[in-house]
Amino acid sequence: MLRDAAFLRLWAGTVASGLATWALPFVLGLAVLEGSLTAAGLGLVLAVRTAGFLAAVPVAGVLADRYSRRAVVAWAGGAAALASPVLALGLGGSAAVTAAAAAVVGMGQGACRPAFQALTREVVDEPRRQQANAAMTLAVRVTTLLGPGVAALLATVAGTAVLVVGTGALWLAAALLPPRGAAAPTPPHRRDPFHTEFLDGLREARRHPWFLAGLGALAAVITTGYSATGVLLPEASGRHYGTEAVLAAALTGYTAGALAGALLMARWRPRAQGWTALAGLACYGFAPLSLLAPVHPAAVVAAYVLAGVGVELFNVPWFTAAQREIDPGRLARVSSLDFLLSYGLAPVGLALIAPAADLVGAPAVLAACAAVCFLAPAAAALVPGSRDFSRTPPAPRPRE
Repeated sequence: MLRDAAFLRLWAGTVASGLATWALPFVLGLAVLEGSLTAAGLGLVLAVRTAGFLAAVPVAGVLADRYSRRAVVAWAGGAAALASPVLALGLGGSAAVTAAAAAVVGMGQGACRPAFQALTREVVDEPRRQQANAAMTLAVRVTTLLGPGVAALLATVAGTAVLVVGTGALWLAAALLPPRGAAAPTPPHRRDPFHTEFLDGLREARRHPWFLAGLGALAAVITTGYSATGVLLPEASGRHYGTEAVLAAALTGYTAGALAGALLMARWRPRAQGWTALAGLACYGFAPLSLLAPVHPAAVVAAYVLAGVGVELFNVPWFTAAQREIDPGRLARVSSLDFLLSYGLAPVGLALIAPAADLVGAPAVLAACAAVCFLAPAAAALVPGSRDFSRTPPAPRPRE
């Protein structure tokens, strides 16, 4: 795949945007340690960035179906690139400037996501899309694994403001590197109002019951399992084991598992792709399950490795199926619905998990979250089309 110049440019641009998205919270965390940003200021910056992301996703979905997906990526990445130095200048100074710049960065991030999904369909032919999606997620996982050490090392020779500007350089690369798609959508002669076009994307999503079921399962797992482990894993690491080493090992194991899952999906074509993907998604339930009671630390790490593998068993076929099955002229709008729900519900879960644990106890919350992670994908697997993530039954394979 990386020998294809067009895909290599798309891959590099996608990876640059993913690295910039991941790096900013970590760098701002270093700014708190450095004293140029308070903990409250960090919370505000991350909150407004998320708000900008959620506001931009549906708008970008409509725009990317109206116009060139390549142009939407360029404008979105360019806006985030320009806002990053402003954010750096605001550190230690104006909180309002910092927050406003963070909102623009979040909007650039949100606008890129559905456009990149649709652009992948234009650049990569159908037989190679699963491999292409696996290559993209593999690169993001590698940067997630190595990024903290690299950022911490760079922080010893450059201030956090310089590193924030560096994320702007990554956004500039994301804006400039991707190629023009081979089959950009043809704009209609008459433009419908924005809300009408967005609702048209919702109607397209409803045409694919497997998509709505899978999206519901994904949102349930993120809201419960992902949120529970994010909030309660640090507490369980200290309470059960008296050390943060289990926390670090579990998170590293999760990323390593995701790497293994992406490598697997680059080559493996399961016969029932949808059911395999949903089974992989259900594996996230082992993560909260491992925190219910003190067990050997290796069991916790193994649960997180399994969760990481399962996430990529779901992600790669999920993106590939959407690019194959959804009407090309509505793909960005449907993708925006995917990102809007999955990312939009995550903060809700993060906000509710800690109060729920205080009310009924962490074990009860973890047990409930594990049950949701197992049951939601199982329910989605019962929906027509979920076996192969397709409305069309697969052709029977010839007898050997």
